[in-house]
Amino acid sequence: MVLLIAANAQAQNLFVSSWGSQGIDEFTPSGVRSGFASGLYWPTGIAFNNTGALFAGDGTGNIYEFTPSGMQSTFASGLQQPYGLAFNSAGNLFVGDSSGNIYEYTPSGVQTTFVLGLNASGALAFNSEGDLFVLGSGDNIYEIAPDGTQTVFASGAGLSYGLAFNGAGDLFEANDSTIYEYTPGGVRSTFVSGLNFSAAGLAFNSAGDLFVSGSGGDSIYEIAPDRTQTIFASGVYNSFALAFQPVPEPSALGWLTIDTTIFFSLVRRKRITA
Repeated sequence: MVLLIAANAQAQNLFVSSWGSQGIDEFTPSGVRSGFASGLYWPTGIAFNNTGALFAGDGTGNIYEFTPSGMQSTFASGLQQPYGLAFNSAGNLFVGDSSGNIYEYTPSGVQTTFVLGLNASGALAFNSEGDLFVLGSGDNIYEIAPDGTQTVFASGAGLSYGLAFNGAGDLFEANDSTIYEYTPGGVRSTFVSGLNFSAAGLAFNSAGDLFVSGSGGDSIYEIAPDRTQTIFASGVYNSFALAFQPVPEPSALGWLTIDTTIFFSLVRRKRITA
């Protein structure tokens, strides 16, 4: 018999695609900024896979893959302005581009068409059940099952660019200067309003705080579950998308295994010598 003792979880760094810098910036949890990638042409959607590689689209119609150390390679090409990127639990990448289509890529890069004709599929997000949520035509948010079946989850989304789920399964939508929250049943409420920029990027960290970026401003805001707002970083102009590096699985968090006979022997020895 063994005991498992968990070490502290790894802190998450925030990655930001920025039209201002024409690249991807990395921020530590305390807000220290460094350049992760440069030389991209109007970078758009970004997403991490479950191994920690970062994928990014840009205005050339390419999807680039970056290793954790920043080495860049071209994963896919021939798209029309890939705005939305999201991975499902199987590790397949879904991409919505300005053609209105959503494409699915296997980890090896094989492309298939998942959905056609959703018009402005500018943001993608998966819920815990594996359904894909998409900002699409007619100011609607669509819910798409793994078999491609589409339903309208919410209407009247308007000028929206970002989607993200929190840990409780609520969907958050960036809609100009307002962030809306939807229950899993589709009931909408206003989470925050009156932002001084047009919100675009949304991402939750492992603590449940929402990070928001957008165009027309130079700051990234951190919003606690109680709606308290703070400025996380400044000087980030026209940041389009946000993504947190994935939290390692428990097996990768530095679990320590201790044989119980040794453990309790050490405890008894400590008591005797105390």
